[in-house]
Amino acid sequence: MRKVSVVTVNFNQARITEDLLKSLSLNNRYPETEIIVVDNGSTPNPVPGWKKTFPHICFIRSEINLGFAGGNNLGIKESSGDYLFLINNDTEVTSDLIHRLVSVLDAQPEVGAVSPKIRFHQMPQTLQYAGFTEMNYFTARNTCIGHLEKDTGQYDNSTGKTGFLHGAAMMIRKEAIGKAGLMPENFFLYYEEMDWCEQIKKAGYEIWVEPKAVIYHKESMSVGKRSPLKEFFMNRNRILFIRRNASTFARIVFYCHFAWLVTPRNVLMYLKDGQTDLLKQLFRAIWWNITHKASSTDLGYPIHKIS
Repeated sequence: MRKVSVVTVNFNQARITEDLLKSLSLNNRYPETEIIVVDNGSTPNPVPGWKKTFPHICFIRSEINLGFAGGNNLGIKESSGDYLFLINNDTEVTSDLIHRLVSVLDAQPEVGAVSPKIRFHQMPQTLQYAGFTEMNYFTARNTCIGHLEKDTGQYDNSTGKTGFLHGAAMMIRKEAIGKAGLMPENFFLYYEEMDWCEQIKKAGYEIWVEPKAVIYHKESMSVGKRSPLKEFFMNRNRILFIRRNASTFARIVFYCHFAWLVTPRNVLMYLKDGQTDLLKQLFRAIWWNITHKASSTDLGYPIHKIS
């Protein structure tokens, strides 16, 4: 039986992380499991208290926020499992979740990573994810399959290749990580798991979804308030993803699309809504990509403002 390392990252959400640990304790039926929790510089530091409450769990503390990729990579480096199951701390597992994902990787050696079907926790019959379409590299857009649909089992027989994993829950073969490398940390927020999928594919593996495996995600179904942080990283990383993964021709088409359609549209929207702070972040994101290499580790955003 393959050993699975469950890795989750906490940042100022101690109670939510504790709920996940309780869910794993109560619901997970897969025996060969180790749990690793990475605290990404939370204030106050919850790790000393956690070690007393959950003595069987491995806790790792980073004194600074390493971002989604950096936090997960820290956990991956400390793991001993054959498969790594990276899940958001705001999720709730089901009894056969890990077993079903392991079964895919055991039976299909060409699969480097697999995600389960994801439902919204607050509306448990509503889908968040049942796979992704492939990326349109001319526009840097793709579609999340099943999003906001009622789950009637319409995707349960769709086990197989998908465009991308979902960052909230993804099981990766350790061997694939050895060939593709760790999750890219220069994204910090957004697009990092999509870029990682591309690296795993380039290493010769397929990306799959297993809709018979289910996890519940507490993320809100609403889009959420636009913020300077989100606006900067969404635009910066969208461009960065294309720079790192698209062909020369596709990059040229995308740059024209972004310059002549996306940017004017967003500028008009920001001005109409009086959101000059977001307008500034859009141009900061563009300028970062003009002045930095695609491999740059300079985030272009002050870490102490990320909370």
